[in-house]
Amino acid sequence: MHATLPLLRSRDFPAIARKRLETLQVNVGYKCNQTCVHCHVNAGPTRSETMPREVADTVLAFLRGSDVRTLDLTGGAPELNPHFRYLVAEARKLGVKVMDRCNLTILNEPGHEDLADFLAAHRVEVVASLPCYLEDNVDRQRGRGVFSSSIVGLRKLNALGYGKADPGLVLNLVYNPQGPSLPPAQVALEDAYRGHLRAEYGVEFNRLFTLANLPIARFGSMLISKGQFNSYMTLLQASYREENLEHVMCRTLLSVDWQGYLYDCDFNQMLELPARLDGKRRSRLADLIGKDLAGRPIVVADHCFGCTAGQGSSCGGALG
Repeated sequence: MHATLPLLRSRDFPAIARKRLETLQVNVGYKCNQTCVHCHVNAGPTRSETMPREVADTVLAFLRGSDVRTLDLTGGAPELNPHFRYLVAEARKLGVKVMDRCNLTILNEPGHEDLADFLAAHRVEVVASLPCYLEDNVDRQRGRGVFSSSIVGLRKLNALGYGKADPGLVLNLVYNPQGPSLPPAQVALEDAYRGHLRAEYGVEFNRLFTLANLPIARFGSMLISKGQFNSYMTLLQASYREENLEHVMCRTLLSVDWQGYLYDCDFNQMLELPARLDGKRRSRLADLIGKDLAGRPIVVADHCFGCTAGQGSSCGGALG
């Protein structure tokens, strides 16, 4: 795989600083039951990295000692971590909102047949990846049969009340472009998703988030192989909008890897660009308990143009 970090070090991206921390995003491991071409985590069935119980306990200790009210669990397929349900249950006891970045097909895997019921019982917000509403496009990007399995998963969630009137059972979908282009307008694409999924499959959801693909890891390596890396970077930089800087996710979100190390965002985690805290080269979540991040500088490189290009992109979709 081609390394992308050396190509992102021109430091043209403006300096930015943190605001008050609102969301702790925890990557509990890189193992996944899928292998997607756009995956910035390089996740897949052969990855073995997984968060141990002691780090999960540190996450909970941090939540107890802070006013952070959102725990965003990601992976890989986060549900494959053996401590996933423990983290969810204990965080919910603390009154913390829990988000599960779910690939949908995991809901149908052997041993996870009751996963949808567990998520509903703990009122977990599901953020489900579905990069298109057309079967051929999804299977091309994620593997044969993924779309049909995703529809089965969505129907399971709908049957439990997700994506419908109950405000405590939120189901949001995530769209990624298939190639080196920016996402289309989020509102219009959400309408297209809703109309097609409702008419063809009887599926309902709350919101659609459109995310740009960042030129790192598996997607960045593919761009290099196809000779498209430089042109994609040119597109991202040419589409930069200064007003998006105010709302980029790294201002209020902190990323934690499976070992407990800290990063300003999940993309920096994959590039091994650790957060700069107290002059340390690498800091763990345990070092942060009782401390305030507001005003601290955020580590940036040119991949950050992906979050500020066009309508902007974050874990919560378009910025404007």
